[in-house]
Amino acid sequence: MAQQEFDKHVNLERQAEILKVLGHPIRLKIVAGLLSQSCNVKKIWECLELPQATVSQHLSLLKSKQIIAGRRDGTEVFYSVISSEAKNIIAAIFAPPTTCS
Repeated sequence: MAQQEFDKHVNLERQAEILKVLGHPIRLKIVAGLLSQSCNVKKIWECLELPQATVSQHLSLLKSKQIIAGRRDGTEVFYSVISSEAKNIIAAIFAPPTTCS
């Protein structure tokens, strides 16, 4: 990316928006968890040990920013990550550190 670092024509608005949304630890945990499997709200709040209302608020924001989407299965909604930008950002955050040789 060295060639594009200061290129005034590169549009990074979407990536910046995703970084802002993922800047909250709970939303970061939700998206990272959803990368491994789709889950319903109950499983998410049980795993994170948070109130359902809190998780629902975070899910709502993630959905509004088109980072995740829900798929209805009967009475339950299962969430998964749909944003390739968010997937790349999470992968970069959780990538093992590089070592010098």
